[in-house]
Amino acid sequence: MSRPTNRRQDNHKIDWHLPSISSSASAHHMSRELFVLTYGALVAQLCKDYEKDEDVNKYLDRMGYDIGIRLVEDFLARSAVRKCRSYSETVDVIAQVAFKMYLGITPSVSCSNTTENQFFLMLDKNPLVDFVEELPAGRCSLCYCNLLCGVIRGALEMVHLAAEVTFVQDRLKGDDVTEIGITFLKKLEDKKHKRQK
Repeated sequence: MSRPTNRRQDNHKIDWHLPSISSSASAHHMSRELFVLTYGALVAQLCKDYEKDEDVNKYLDRMGYDIGIRLVEDFLARSAVRKCRSYSETVDVIAQVAFKMYLGITPSVSCSNTTENQFFLMLDKNPLVDFVEELPAGRCSLCYCNLLCGVIRGALEMVHLAAEVTFVQDRLKGDDVTEIGITFLKKLEDKKHKRQK
């Protein structure tokens, strides 16, 4: 089907620039704050939709996973990080570069003494809970920030690293700190480089 030739095509452009008094840092802070508020509304709606905390936790993890597999491309393009040579280097990049880039925080990293594939991220401040004082009543097994675990797991999978990512401790549940555990399971095979002869 062809377009009529006598119709003029209007090209409307919307200028989305912020006022000149705004800096990119304040724009980033504004979008992060909007994300935190939107995330809180999402979790509240999921709590209404699902009776069991486990279902909400799975949904948040899956949503985070989907974000992580897409976010890794943006991260690699914007950060110019080179290929990591060890699990500890990978976790350091997650903590010092990725968390700083997307959430504005830098968690501290610790490694399990018994294994070289288990690491812990300690979050002194968790921006996802800036406007949350406590978990909803009757939701004691809810992992409010389970989205973060899914994001990390999805991003790691895209760089061919299988990992189990879980909350070990959570301030919303009365713990002293918020801690995310990352256990690397195995290196995924790169199907592109493995050819059957």
